[in-house]
Amino acid sequence: MATSVSVSLEDVPSLELMTELMRRMKCSTKPDKRLILIGPPGSGKGTQSPIIKDEYCLCHLATGDMLRASVAAKTPLGIKAKEAMDKGELVSDDLVIGIIDEAIKKPSCQKGFILDGFPRTVVQAEKLDEMLTKQGTKIDRVLNFAIDDVILEERITGRWIHQSSGRTYHSKFAPSKVPGIDDVTGEPLIQRKDDTAQVLKSRLEAFHRQTEPVIDYYSKKGIVANLPAEKPPKEVTTEVHKILS
Repeated sequence: MATSVSVSLEDVPSLELMTELMRRMKCSTKPDKRLILIGPPGSGKGTQSPIIKDEYCLCHLATGDMLRASVAAKTPLGIKAKEAMDKGELVSDDLVIGIIDEAIKKPSCQKGFILDGFPRTVVQAEKLDEMLTKQGTKIDRVLNFAIDDVILEERITGRWIHQSSGRTYHSKFAPSKVPGIDDVTGEPLIQRKDDTAQVLKSRLEAFHRQTEPVIDYYSKKGIVANLPAEKPPKEVTTEVHKILS
């Protein structure tokens, strides 16, 4: 059985307590928001979500991370999820919804949440709506990171990494001084397996097939906002603020 570790507030350093109190006071005036971020790989969701999370005091729910955390914590849902994974099966939509349901009741999700990487299918979107309706809430906004496949291909297949330091380069937007060589160590750069044109093509096909219908589903509810995801990150952030303010 999983035991929860309780921490006495007396043991929490004053600075951490004060920082959290200040954050909660600042957050108390923010409007509640429940958001979904949708976009193909490389569209910039990962860059924008921490900014949105901090600005609007939301919790960030990445379903893959949440599943792993539930499995590690051996929660009842985590145990079920592990059974499915061990058999090589996909974790059922109902299980994932259950894990989201648990997560959004935490104090950190009091002001709302950002869902990233879920829902991927219309069935998942319907189940999510059903669960939120039972809680008396709903999705407020779906941010669609709209970007042309050709731009994505250029963005992703141009990425190069220095493996040991994590330094990143881009053959067009941020090239190394010598092509294929790290500026600092002179060691060769590598490309991640996911960053090849072939892998991107299959990921994009899956995105268009499964997830674009989800955008249509939410468009009918009038809550989709299209972001010009091909623009520089700062401009996309400005657009996000306009949409959410």
